[in-house]
Amino acid sequence: MKAIHKLAHRTNNIRIKNKLIFSFILVVFVPILIVGIFLTTAFRQNVLDQATKQVTNNVERVKSQTADIIRMPIEISDNLLSDSRLMNVVNTKYRTTYEIVEAYRDYHDFRDYVRLYNEIYNIRFYSSNTTLLENWEFLNIRPQTEALPWFKKAMDEDGIHWTYIADETKSNQSYLSLVRKINFPLYRSSGVLVISVDQNELNNMVKQEPFETMIYDDKGIIVAAKDTQLVGQNINTLDFASELIDKEVGTYELRYDGKPSRVVLDELIPSSSKNGLHIVSVFSIDSIVGGANRISLLGLMIMLISVVIAWILIYFTSSIIAKRMLVLHKDMNKVAMGDLNVISNISGNDEIGLLSRQFNHMVVSIRNLMDEVAESENQKSQLLLRQREIKLKMMASQINPHFLFNALESIRMKAHLKGEKEISVVVRMLGKMIRQNLEVGTGLIKLKAELEVVRCYLEIQKFRYGNDRLSFEMIVDESCEMVDIPPLIIQPLVENAVVHGLDHVEQGGKITIRVQDEGEKVSIAVADNGSGIEPERMSEIRQALDDMEEESEYRIGLRNVHQRLIMIYGEDCGLRLHSEPDKGTMISLDIPRGGQVHA
Repeated sequence: MKAIHKLAHRTNNIRIKNKLIFSFILVVFVPILIVGIFLTTAFRQNVLDQATKQVTNNVERVKSQTADIIRMPIEISDNLLSDSRLMNVVNTKYRTTYEIVEAYRDYHDFRDYVRLYNEIYNIRFYSSNTTLLENWEFLNIRPQTEALPWFKKAMDEDGIHWTYIADETKSNQSYLSLVRKINFPLYRSSGVLVISVDQNELNNMVKQEPFETMIYDDKGIIVAAKDTQLVGQNINTLDFASELIDKEVGTYELRYDGKPSRVVLDELIPSSSKNGLHIVSVFSIDSIVGGANRISLLGLMIMLISVVIAWILIYFTSSIIAKRMLVLHKDMNKVAMGDLNVISNISGNDEIGLLSRQFNHMVVSIRNLMDEVAESENQKSQLLLRQREIKLKMMASQINPHFLFNALESIRMKAHLKGEKEISVVVRMLGKMIRQNLEVGTGLIKLKAELEVVRCYLEIQKFRYGNDRLSFEMIVDESCEMVDIPPLIIQPLVENAVVHGLDHVEQGGKITIRVQDEGEKVSIAVADNGSGIEPERMSEIRQALDDMEEESEYRIGLRNVHQRLIMIYGEDCGLRLHSEPDKGTMISLDIPRGGQVHA
């Protein structure tokens, strides 16, 4: 701690020009070198990662396209697996050549598949029926055919096998082929179906890739490659293949053609297949990061040149700053000696110029301080007086409703004594509403109390409009009556329904209030059978519910209720409106049980 204090003390003794230069070296030059090295490394790694991501996406695309190409051979083999016509052609014992020719002429499915689907290059079937004549589609199983590994594997194990084999009907050229054993239980015989995939389809797909990409089978035979000269070779002949042995699907750093490279390996296992294909894409790391290295070197050179120029500017700028600060220091000393008429004349809009103007403002502020204090005391006295007036008005606003309630109670008693029971009941309900409003605070009330206010309001409105024009129904689940809700939530909705919903209804108007228990929440709905709301008007009302500045009278009650619910319970508990023209309007809301308040 003492060493730090001593260092700080020595630093304070250094002239500001030298501090700026020294600070520039420590704070700018060194960090720029560190950041430059870091950014260069990060940029190089980012470029490499982006290239790896691109290659991974390309491999995934090749995998998807390959699956699309071999999907058709799989579907064709599935169809032929249960093809009764193929079964009859293969297992019929022919007595004459004419019968065989007729059977071949009638069965042209193989030729149709080859003609219709570009993915299919050739289809042939190996059969043990010795009465068949070979026609390059149907072939007899010879001893040399039975000795072939792919034929043995197909006969020993049911299912689809993918292998790169020679097609004896196409000058022994090799193709990626689907090999599948087809059993004929009815004849207790079997055969082997071979569907060759068009090599051009595979090569054209892989040629579009920007990096070296290959597809090889489980024996390592390359069946398609961007470099078509590699097709038919075993991948083990390539220098990086030995390192791919037993590798799982993923990305690896290997050496390809003697260069550090990244290899992305993926695997495709088609449906119903016993083996699959491997997809590998390789790109040289130097080919990707070479440009990034050149850009990084150029950036580093630019930074070094910028640092040298900045050092020169710092040197001259620091000298100017030091001179101007000395002038300001002299002005401040004069103020410290009690001279409040000092004016600093340092020009410029930089920090020192601003500090000079703030210094002048400070001196003026000190001179005006006494006047401001006196004015502040005067304003404080006026504020206290206005507060007393507000308290008096608040007391008056409380007296007036009490006086009105007492007057209504007197009117009710006189009406009751004179036998005007209906008027007496209405006045009692009106007084009850006024008393309830007087007792409403900012806390929660019981749902039962709110519904009682609503009932009083509707009874008064029935008295005004008459029973023929207005009726109401309250369907309330008793288990919900003691749920706590904010005050004046339902009454504005009912008032909106009466004033606006039934405004043009001359007879048969009805308000329905429904309260239902829905487990953790209480559902409240207010509906009317009025004229409804047009879709355009409904859109305006829904927009106005969230508008804090809207002042329209026919929406202010709904907006206040909506915004109060959102502030208390959250966005999910606001008002929901549903209306159809000439079918009425329904407004609903949900209250969480227990009055949980939104955080």
